[in-house]
Amino acid sequence: MDQYARPWSGARGTRIAIVVGGLGLSQTGSQKAVQQLPAGVTLAFAASGNSLQRWMQEARRKGHEILLQVPLEPFDYPANDPGPGTLLTGSSAKENLSRLHDAMAQLTNYTGVMNYQGGRYLSDEKALRPVLQDLANRGLLFLDDGTSPLSKTGTVSDTTNLPHAFADVVLDAQLQTQAILRKLDDLERIADRQGTAIGVASAFDESIEAIRQWSEEATQRGIEIVGVSAVVRDKGQP
Repeated sequence: MDQYARPWSGARGTRIAIVVGGLGLSQTGSQKAVQQLPAGVTLAFAASGNSLQRWMQEARRKGHEILLQVPLEPFDYPANDPGPGTLLTGSSAKENLSRLHDAMAQLTNYTGVMNYQGGRYLSDEKALRPVLQDLANRGLLFLDDGTSPLSKTGTVSDTTNLPHAFADVVLDAQLQTQAILRKLDDLERIADRQGTAIGVASAFDESIEAIRQWSEEATQRGIEIVGVSAVVRDKGQP
């Protein structure tokens, strides 16, 4: 986790991590995210995306911390299919670990893994445990996007000593710039209350524009935008 972590000041002020995911799925979205978002924003690349190494290298040059998004089975699978290589609750641990490793081979220089969908998979402790144990053994972190109330991430991570965290706010459930800005205000209030907070979004035009606008103002208010690993490390074991 530490090898590719973005440095931060170490100050004990209000710190917010914002993770923008889905990079690699849209070339224009990836380009805008890499070029327009401030360096403190963490970028998450979908394992099934295109030109991942090229975008990753550009993102690293810009100073971004990187996560890998691994596709996990949602409750409405296969009607809702996250894509090739999806980890499934009905598959063996061996098969799912093979799919995990295939996904991990698509990218380098990432501090950890984040779920791409996966409500059903995250709720199945038996299926989840070998995957999170593998990440722990590799010294990676795991970010749960916080969308599944039945997630077993916390339970399993605690027993595998896996550095982990849950997103506090999904910023772009309503894909409108003003609505996203309001969610960013909510995120800021959470961070003021608890010291740190994590927001997640996807690489849509509206999300990128709102985050860019908010970031300029937030830094003037003394908020430090940090890589997600800084918040995970600070939370310890939530």
